[in-house]
Amino acid sequence: MLLVDPPQVQKSQGRPKSDVHDCQWLPRLHTFGLLAGAFRPTDQVCVRRSDLRQRGMLLTYASQHMQHRQKALTQMNLQLQQVVSDITGRTGMAMIRAILAGARDPVQVAQLRHYRCQHDEAAIAKALHGQWRAEHRFALAQAVAWYDIDHQPIAEGDRRIEVYLGTVAAPHERPPQPAPRPRPSKRQRNQPGFEVRGALHRMTGVDLTALEGIDDTTALMLVSDIGFEMSRWPTLKPFASWLGLCPHQRVSGGQVLSRRTKLCAHRAATALRLAASCRHHSQSALGAFFRRMKAR
Repeated sequence: MLLVDPPQVQKSQGRPKSDVHDCQWLPRLHTFGLLAGAFRPTDQVCVRRSDLRQRGMLLTYASQHMQHRQKALTQMNLQLQQVVSDITGRTGMAMIRAILAGARDPVQVAQLRHYRCQHDEAAIAKALHGQWRAEHRFALAQAVAWYDIDHQPIAEGDRRIEVYLGTVAAPHERPPQPAPRPRPSKRQRNQPGFEVRGALHRMTGVDLTALEGIDDTTALMLVSDIGFEMSRWPTLKPFASWLGLCPHQRVSGGQVLSRRTKLCAHRAATALRLAASCRHHSQSALGAFFRRMKAR
């Protein structure tokens, strides 16, 4: 059984189009070997891909509740986002929880400021003069509660992904490279709660994060959506076409009408686009190639 792209079946002109004719036409093409099967990941890839997509959906829900929380603060005339760069950080959450606990003195709330904050306590206290209406405080409390609720299954999903990555072993065609050295970079908030780099190195035998623009989350997304078997594509061109990154050139009468890529909501392609855009100001060969292609 094959998973076939619909444009392969619609190439014949003059053939009547109906369900009955398709039921006869598809087995005939398949019998003669004229249908090429599309990419279908293995069961291991499907499990990792499903877990990561579930995690991304929960992060989307949490970001929506974060916007609701910021809206409630704005309606209360509390300009906390103007003096705190991230209201989901240590300082922002401490002040919001203090407000929900009943604190109304701006000077007292401003004392919860972390010492690394750019603004001082006086500037923060000035931004916390607002109105304390009950309906807005109720909306703020519910937004914070839903934000906390959404992060609990995210932590459970991270533990599930970590356990599953520890049980999967991909065959190595080449000798594995030495383990990568730990990086002293600061962990981002939405990154998984376990050491992704080491798990991916054990599975693939190489350090995918050595490529510029590829961090732990991007490498995990690529491995979960594509897998390890790159032999499914004979060359790089079919692989780029499957990702939806090839220009779709439309020519009529010798005039080029469009060279835009086809519309595709591919998660691996989105991750690669974000990794490439991060190299815009890089002084490396990849950064120079990106700027040269963008100029064209």
